[in-house]
Amino acid sequence: MRLKQFAAVALALSPVLAFAKPLTVCTESSPDGFDVVQFNSLVTTNASADVIFNTLVSYDEAQKKVVPALADKWDVSSDGLSVTFHLRPNVQFQTADWFKPTRALNADDVVFTFERMLSDSNPWHKVAGASGFPHAQSMGLVKLIKSVSKVDDQTVKFELNEPNATFVPILTMGFASIYSSEYADKLLKANQQNDLNAKPIGTGPFVLKSYTKDAVIRYDVNPTYWGPKPKIDRLIYAITPDATVRAQKIKAGECQIALSPKPQDVLDAKKDKSLKVSETPAFMTAFVALNTEKKPLDNPKVRQALNMAFDRTTYMKTVFENTGTAAVNPYPPNTWSYDKNIAAYKYSPDAAKKLLADAGLPNGFETTIWVRPNGSVLNPNPKAGAELLQADLAKIGVKAQVKVIEWGELIKEAKQGHHDMLFMGWAGDNGDPDNYLSPLFSCNAVKSGINFARYCDPTLDKAISDGKTTADVSKRTKAYIDAQKIIHDQAVWIPLVYPTAYALTRGNVSGYSVSQFGRVNFGAVSVQ
Repeated sequence: MRLKQFAAVALALSPVLAFAKPLTVCTESSPDGFDVVQFNSLVTTNASADVIFNTLVSYDEAQKKVVPALADKWDVSSDGLSVTFHLRPNVQFQTADWFKPTRALNADDVVFTFERMLSDSNPWHKVAGASGFPHAQSMGLVKLIKSVSKVDDQTVKFELNEPNATFVPILTMGFASIYSSEYADKLLKANQQNDLNAKPIGTGPFVLKSYTKDAVIRYDVNPTYWGPKPKIDRLIYAITPDATVRAQKIKAGECQIALSPKPQDVLDAKKDKSLKVSETPAFMTAFVALNTEKKPLDNPKVRQALNMAFDRTTYMKTVFENTGTAAVNPYPPNTWSYDKNIAAYKYSPDAAKKLLADAGLPNGFETTIWVRPNGSVLNPNPKAGAELLQADLAKIGVKAQVKVIEWGELIKEAKQGHHDMLFMGWAGDNGDPDNYLSPLFSCNAVKSGINFARYCDPTLDKAISDGKTTADVSKRTKAYIDAQKIIHDQAVWIPLVYPTAYALTRGNVSGYSVSQFGRVNFGAVSVQ
């Protein structure tokens, strides 16, 4: 009897097991960790928030709107000063070798998640260090949120100090992932706070199984996931910093998806019948941040001169194979409120030299250019791009030393403001202009370190703030046009490119679409 029952079970499961196969994704670098709230890199978001965790709400790229996630509905008060979220019932936290939950998700978890970021008296707050949690700080949540309170087990209320049109969309960002307060309490009692970064527990579709830095991350499918079950049985991140090697691996079938390919690899893949190319205009901007706290970069004339010295046409062709669009403003031109009346600085070494002379630097100056070693969507060939800028600056007497710095160290040091000029990029999360302006140009973001230009200006800060305190799109647009003009006139960046986002997939992979925000979703992916 037992044998027959076993055989029946095996027969019932066999079609599922035969259908579900593992998915290997060639990614570009190691995450900073898995406690996503501490960090601001897209690589970390992709390895943690996008697979292990969930947020209260998410952004549907197809519908271009915020949709339910862990909260199945929410209410905004008529005065805009409170937002109440109603949690989806019976959502289970993951079970892993290091933790087994005793209850489902409830309001305590949401309160813990946000109080940890907002309250310096919370025992978990100090984990982020002196600069605080980067996104919460730069998005101004510490000042915006008056309180987070539990109404009942399934209801959480946020009280705001002022109306804010961006508040709910902000919660789609990876840093707003919801954590288990039960797990956090266990770690705190055992004095094992660092395990939150190494051994995460979330509510998402995949459970972390193992991680070998600079090599591989392995995930299992979460059997208790509240949403549609993934169509794969395991997820593997093959960490492959060299884009050329990623292209070789997908051609050889060693991975089924390759992220952040070089433009030339995209062109080659389009000719390969065994591969498919997924592409979309990205909600991203590549730029060189000019540290306005460092002399002589504190002088706007110097920053304007650097913009005029930069040969953007050659850069676009060499680094991006002309696959992107030359950048002018902080966010892409298909974004509402983009100011089309602002023109890029014209390439003119002679005009740049005159500006340097006017700034008291007729013989130029010495500086450094920081860049990451490996390519990404926002910088397919970092070293080549840095050397092009170096050569352009040499023509106006500026001697720039290129420093290639490992990604994790580069981010750490840049957030402390130790750089002069920094090749960087930003991927927005929800299509809102403030998704660029607050984290990259506000005074709060100088403190958190994400404002890599270290530019804090009261007039610009007011324009950014004015754009958030109303839901009126015309008023928000006016504020953001004012902000864009200040950013351009002060030349706090050398804008580079609005890139096209690409991913390569094997022909036997279906259900994967590259995201304009650089996020990843493997929930609907299947491997034949």
